[in-house]
Amino acid sequence: MDFANLDFDRKNRTGFPEVIFCQGKPDDYLVDIYKQMYERDGRVFGTRATEHQYDIVNAVLENVTYDKISKILKVNPKVAPKEELIGNIAVVTAGTADIPVAEEAAQTAEYFGGKVNRVYDVGVSGIHRVLSSVDVLNEANCVVAVAGMEGALASVVGGLVKVPVIAVPTSVGYGASFGGLSALLTMINSCANGISVVNIDNGYGAGYIATQINRLAER
Repeated sequence: MDFANLDFDRKNRTGFPEVIFCQGKPDDYLVDIYKQMYERDGRVFGTRATEHQYDIVNAVLENVTYDKISKILKVNPKVAPKEELIGNIAVVTAGTADIPVAEEAAQTAEYFGGKVNRVYDVGVSGIHRVLSSVDVLNEANCVVAVAGMEGALASVVGGLVKVPVIAVPTSVGYGASFGGLSALLTMINSCANGISVVNIDNGYGAGYIATQINRLAER
């Protein structure tokens, strides 16, 4: 295509097929990309999609699903049945407002074959909630910690568990949170060990890395 150079060999190189970042793509381009990838692979996974983009893709392809929370737009995803999903990835949020980003991470990991346990709304304002979940978190091969405001959840989790923590700052918060920048800086400067940090609101990136860790652990 004149406007896109699709990478159909990516799964052979990296173990993961190409994923579409839907945000900002013109309608005709997006539809053509979905059609090409579906015809080649029989499945398509896209992030940051809108309901309008769902409508236009659904008009030309079958088995299209759209999740309004995570904004993930899938076509005929051949995800393994729940009993065939491997490993254990824990996805934790500080608050309910962080769930859209957490769901992007969780559903990405599930799409790529990982078993995900969700532990939501356990932020530091009620720290007993995350303390009561420590056993669940330590059973996982890695933890994705999603938090806005001051982003302290990642440091708390990092100081409690023995597994890698992937911290995801979100843009949730009042003015001085600067759209997630304060959470990002807190997570980067964490005193706790074993924490890596992805970009603000980058649930997909966290789900991808979590899948890599999960696969290595199960191998």
